[in-house]
Amino acid sequence: MIVRQTPNALKIFFTLRGSIIPKIYPQILLVTLLSTLITIVQHEFPLSFPSYSTAPFTLLGVALSLFLGFRNNASYQRWWEARGLWGQLVYDARSLTRQLLSFIDEDDETGRDTQRSMIHLTIAFTHAVRHRLRGTSPWEDVERFVEPIHHASMRQTQNLPDYLMRLMGKKLGDSRRQCLSSEQMIQNMDERLTSMTIVLAACERIHNTPLPFAYMLLVHRTTYLYCFMLPFGLVSSLGWATPLICAVIAYTFFGLDVLSEELEEPFGLAANQLPLTALSRTIEINLLEALGETDLPPDIAPKNGYLE
Repeated sequence: MIVRQTPNALKIFFTLRGSIIPKIYPQILLVTLLSTLITIVQHEFPLSFPSYSTAPFTLLGVALSLFLGFRNNASYQRWWEARGLWGQLVYDARSLTRQLLSFIDEDDETGRDTQRSMIHLTIAFTHAVRHRLRGTSPWEDVERFVEPIHHASMRQTQNLPDYLMRLMGKKLGDSRRQCLSSEQMIQNMDERLTSMTIVLAACERIHNTPLPFAYMLLVHRTTYLYCFMLPFGLVSSLGWATPLICAVIAYTFFGLDVLSEELEEPFGLAANQLPLTALSRTIEINLLEALGETDLPPDIAPKNGYLE
């Protein structure tokens, strides 16, 4: 995710970090070259292209704008829902830790071990959710928080976060049977586990259910057709200004198209996607600090205005 102050009026035209220009410059260049070629032909041979009315291009541009606007709204809604889910995960992890430290009987070693094990599993769950959504290897971040006895079975599971949640449920059940806390508090802590499971399921739903391909294909085709036909309709009235105007319009339409694709999948590593690594590290630091540990990992700092 991009983390920077709003650029001033001068820098805003030259800022590339987080911009979609690196992804769409081939399309912009192609439209500009096509517009330039058409303008040259029109200048050398004035009767090559008849004078078209701009009304069809205006109507098509309005329709395309509506399509792109709807798709960007849908993509942003997915992005914002994903951010809200990770905010809920931060809340649940902190709340569960507070309940474990406050209401699990720590007068004996069993209670203290239960507190530490549950909190470590909560940290492991957070890292496992991030890696599952990004399709990366979780073992370096997860295994250090899980008891070695579970490593072999953990590597065989199809859904690592769900496996860790089941371990946490068993730990909570053992606490109930050992009377380490009251029935009411065990139920409250189980509600936190349920809420974390809901976060996992909702994130998987967003990750596994993209916007309909047919709609994306329609927007792609219409954008290309509109930008490639536009110079023919403008050259007779705009003359040498046609390449510039077409380039600006291509930047707008292709940019909105690509930006919606980037926001559609909010869990990746692109510049405008969510900083899941930083959020996971925040949860890890908060929970280890609650356990009284002093050897804490550092916060994830932005690099060149980018927070991973």
